[in-house]
Amino acid sequence: MQYDTVIHGGTVVTPYETFRADVGIAEGRIAAVAERLNGGERRIDAGGRLVLPGGIEAHCHIAQESSSGVMTADDYYSGSVSAAFGGNSCFVPFAAQHRGQSIADVIATYDGRAAPKSVIDYSYHLIISDPTPAVLEELPGVFQRGITSFKVFMTYDLMNIGDGGMLDILTVAKTHGALTMVHAENNEMVKWMNRRFAAAGLTAPKYHALSRPELAEEEAINRAVSLAKLVDAALFIVHVSTRGGAEIVRREKLAGTKLFAETCPQYLALTRSDLDRPGMEGAKYICSPPLRDQETQEGLWQHIRSGTFESVSSDHAPYRADASGKFLNGMDAPYPKIANGMPGIAMRLPYLFSEGVAKGRITLGDFVKLSSSNAAHVFGLDRKGAIAPGFDADIAIWNPEETRKVTLDMQHDNMDYTPFEGNEITGWPELVMNRGRIVVEKGTLKGQAGDGRFMARKPVDTGAMPGHRAVEFKIAAEFGQEIAP
Repeated sequence: MQYDTVIHGGTVVTPYETFRADVGIAEGRIAAVAERLNGGERRIDAGGRLVLPGGIEAHCHIAQESSSGVMTADDYYSGSVSAAFGGNSCFVPFAAQHRGQSIADVIATYDGRAAPKSVIDYSYHLIISDPTPAVLEELPGVFQRGITSFKVFMTYDLMNIGDGGMLDILTVAKTHGALTMVHAENNEMVKWMNRRFAAAGLTAPKYHALSRPELAEEEAINRAVSLAKLVDAALFIVHVSTRGGAEIVRREKLAGTKLFAETCPQYLALTRSDLDRPGMEGAKYICSPPLRDQETQEGLWQHIRSGTFESVSSDHAPYRADASGKFLNGMDAPYPKIANGMPGIAMRLPYLFSEGVAKGRITLGDFVKLSSSNAAHVFGLDRKGAIAPGFDADIAIWNPEETRKVTLDMQHDNMDYTPFEGNEITGWPELVMNRGRIVVEKGTLKGQAGDGRFMARKPVDTGAMPGHRAVEFKIAAEFGQEIAP
C-alpha cells in the first residue's frame, strides 16, 4: 500500500496497550499499524517518543460572549492554535444561546466564527438558556446536523433555566439521543452568600471562593442527577470541583445511572489561597465553581485514578486581566462583577501528563482515555480518539522526557497571563497532526486558518448502563396509562 506518511520507531499508546509499532497514513486516515512499515512519501522518526491519539478538548469557551456581554479573548484561530500547541487535534467549544435568540441564529453565528479560522477540527456544544416551546422545536434539527450535546446552567440568573426547564431539555435530549451537560451549583445558596458578604463589605477576590460553598455544588449535582433519573436521560456533570460531588458521581455510576463527568486541571493545580494574592492579582484565579484546597485536590486525583471522571478538560475561559475581560466593571470591582474563568487550553495535557503520568498517579493508558478516547466515545466523535485503521490520522507525538518551565509565550493564545506560570513540566507534545496534516511541529505552527472541519457527531452511547425507570411510570403503565417521560 502507498502511504502519504509513515510514523516509525515510536511507542504507540492505546487505552489498554503500549507497544512498538509504525503507523501508516493515507488520505487523512490511519491505514495501517504494524511492527514495521516501509515506504511513505514522508517518514517521521518517532524513536524514543510516544505516539498518542491527538487530544480532544471537550470543554472550552472560544469566541463566546458571556451572559453579561464579555467576549472571550480567543477567537477560533488563536484558540485552536493554542489547543494544537497543547497536543490537541480537535476541540468542541460552546455555542451559546442567550435570552431571546433562536437556535438557528446561534448556529449561524458560530459557523461564521469557526469555519474561516480554526486550524483543527471542531464541533459545538449548544448552550440553552431560554428553552421556550419554539426553541425546543428547533432542537431536533440541530441533532440531525450532528450537534448532539448541549449545556444548561443551574446558576447565574441570566442562564439558569430552573428544574422545570431542565426536565424539558432532558426529555427532548433523551428522545433524540443527545447528551445534556450541566453546570451544577445551587443558585440560591450562592446568591444568599453573596448578599451576606456584600453586607459585611467583603468584596475582595478572595471572598469569591468562599461565596460558592462546596455544598452548593454537591446539592446541585444530586438534584441534576435526580432530574435526569426521573426521565432516564443521559447527563454529563462538567467541572466537578469537590470530593462530595465526585462521590455522588461515583455512587450513581455504580448504581447504573446514565452519567458522565469531568474535572479540570485548575482544581488539581491551584487552591483558594491563590485568590488572596496582592492587590487584584487574585482576580485572575476567579472561576466557578471556585478553587478549593489541597485535601480536595488529593481526593480528586483518587477519583481520576479510579475512573470516576471520563475526562480532565480545561474549561478554557480566556478573559484578559484588563478592561476587556476580568475588569470590564472597573479595576476595583467587587468579586461578583469580575469575569469568571481562567485560560488553560494549551496546558491541559502537559499538566496532566506531568502531574499524572510522570509522577505515577495515572498510567499512559489512563492519560489516553482522559485526554482523547473517552471524549471521542462520549461525545460521538466516532472517527477520532484511537490509533487504529480507519480512524482519522489525529496523532500527537510526545517526548516524555522533555522538561519545560511554563511561560505565557508558550500558550500561543490571546491572553495576558497563564495561571500555570513557572510550573515545571515533564513531557511535551512535539508534533500534532489533524487528519494527516501536520499542525504543529517542534514549536512551529504548520496549520493554517480554515484547515479545520466541522465534525458531525453521533448520538450519545450509554452502552450497558441500565439507567433508571421511575416506579411511578411503571405503576401508571399498569393502570393502562403509558406516560412517556
